Amino acid sequence: MKKLSEFIWPLIGLAAVVISGYFLYQELKTTSISAIGNAILAIPPHRIMLAALSTLVAYAALAWYDRIALLHLGVRHISWLFVSLCSFTTYALSHNIGASVFSGALVRYRAYTAKGLTAAQVAVLVALCSFTFFLGTVLLGGITLVIDPQLLSRLDGKLPGFLTDPKTAYIVGAGMLGFVALYAAGSILHLRPLHIRSFKLEYPRPGIMVRQLVAAPLELLGAAGIIYFALPDAMNPGFIPVLAIFLASFSVALASHAPGGLGVFEIVFITAMNITDAAQKDAIIAAVIVFRIFYFWIPALISIVVVVAFERARLAAAIGTAAHPHAPKPVPDAPVTVPGLDAHELERDLKRKAV
Repeated sequence: MKKLSEFIWPLIGLAAVVISGYFLYQELKTTSISAIGNAILAIPPHRIMLAALSTLVAYAALAWYDRIALLHLGVRHISWLFVSLCSFTTYALSHNIGASVFSGALVRYRAYTAKGLTAAQVAVLVALCSFTFFLGTVLLGGITLVIDPQLLSRLDGKLPGFLTDPKTAYIVGAGMLGFVALYAAGSILHLRPLHIRSFKLEYPRPGIMVRQLVAAPLELLGAAGIIYFALPDAMNPGFIPVLAIFLASFSVALASHAPGGLGVFEIVFITAMNITDAAQKDAIIAAVIVFRIFYFWIPALISIVVVVAFERARLAAAIGTAAHPHAPKPVPDAPVTVPGLDAHELERDLKRKAV
């Protein structure tokens, strides 16, 4: 019998799309498609190339997420090429489908079990990758708020006054950095797990922790760079504000459970950019469309080709194995703990949902 959450979260995602779509329509109803098209064409070719390069940086860092998790598991026999293709396909599909933890888990399950990993190992890998992303978001969010506490003032009149106060921003930013510092100290000092209600924070080896603190910010910097380079110089507030607005928009989009954050990401980003005229609105919409093209749509199309090729290869291997059976290469047992998520629960979901 399916859990209630399997019905609730899709409904929440659908509601988020409808509500954000309404507000987005109200925001854009005076904007013409031709004006947005002209704004996209007005982006200089070299900035489009920089946006494309930022996309490659982001997806390379996402592949590093998987590699870090495999090192945590003690698995070293899987090639970088396979890991990169698996990670790229996982994120390209989950970014567009939504519910990235579970849609990503199923893709990884198909790929990594073909390389000899168990469901438990895949569950740990998924959990660690998810926590790595969370850690990067907290780290960069804390840095941006401490460097520029005035960032939240962009939402004056849209949020309660105490939330947009620079002092509040600084305190929140310092708290976020404190969390990351606690995580780093716990890893270095081999502290006992930290329990916060149902949340259990396990500390990995220092080498894994350091890699997490490099890979996660790198991915987010690359993703934010796509929009940054697509914005015209005349209205570009600088990389730190764009990064902060991107982090907030992307986090809200993920929390909404809307497929691909559709509508949610756009309305939050456009609102926080403080538009003053129609030309600025067109340029911001153009930048967001460029972001979706590079970060969502093109990778999704490529990933479909990769999935088809992979499944064909698995079918051929299955036929060959039937004729010439051989034992799969053994891999180490998975650690039973992982930061932030319940690996055993993920393992049960994988076994139940995988076909």
